[in-house]
Amino acid sequence: MTSATARRPRWLVPSLVVAIAALLAILSLSLQGTGAAPAAEGPTTEGATASGEPEEQVSLDLARRTDGDPRAVGPADAPVTLVMYSDFQCGYCASWTATTQPAMLERVEEGDLRIEFRDLAIFGEDSLRASRAAAAAGQQDRYLDYHEALFADGEKRSGAELGEEALIALAAELGLDAERFATDLRSPEVAALVQADLDEAGSIGVYSTPTFLMSGEPLVGAMPTEVFVEAFDRALSRAGA
Repeated sequence: MTSATARRPRWLVPSLVVAIAALLAILSLSLQGTGAAPAAEGPTTEGATASGEPEEQVSLDLARRTDGDPRAVGPADAPVTLVMYSDFQCGYCASWTATTQPAMLERVEEGDLRIEFRDLAIFGEDSLRASRAAAAAGQQDRYLDYHEALFADGEKRSGAELGEEALIALAAELGLDAERFATDLRSPEVAALVQADLDEAGSIGVYSTPTFLMSGEPLVGAMPTEVFVEAFDRALSRAGA
């Protein structure tokens, strides 16, 4: 499967992040059809004015660091954060989950990394339903289990496997309260969580998956694990940890 961008809504991009949005747009174009793009050098942009004075730096560190966030793993005060924008109909997102996520979770267990998941439902109704299902699992503190089940063996599920009945059955297989899950799946509160992720991604020009922010450093595509390990090491060094 190839990674592709979905229909792009006409987002209003705040002026503060125009420069970074442009950077991500360029990286996203290089990603299309390949699932990978070069990593950016750092979490900020810096230029010079006509007078030679340096411009103010703009950070892309969008980690929320909310205690008890059901769609995050790792301590809220971890020195490094990884924000992941993914779609449950994205084959490259599934591949990253199988190949690279385990290495990142090792850093989580060591207390040095916090991963915050943003389910960017850009591939239609099946994606949207799956994103709401994962968020519903999060209401029972089982987001990561459900996320990994949807990407089992590094493969995305077919549209038929993302129907409401199939998603509820998966919740039951994982030992969740299926009745509560079904209620949460259809709730406006869960729908609002998914929409908030879409809004945030649109505000910085993220329209392809997977896209990551390692303590603000953009990483676009399911690049090799070592790219993420090196980015983590850079962020940890910057944090002085």
